[in-house]
Amino acid sequence: MPMAGLLNRIKSFLRSPRGRQLSTKARDLARDPRNRERARQAARRFRRR
Repeated sequence: MPMAGLLNRIKSFLRSPRGRQLSTKARDLARDPRNRERARQAARRFRRR
């Protein structure tokens, strides 16, 4: 699948009701300091490999 086609599918999903709901949930989770720290730790572990 061409990259442009994949990006268009992602864009259309994010505009759908389910996509908007998931992006709102992700935004809320990203605001939580505990989740931010978990993400930092996971990124550190990933970079070490």
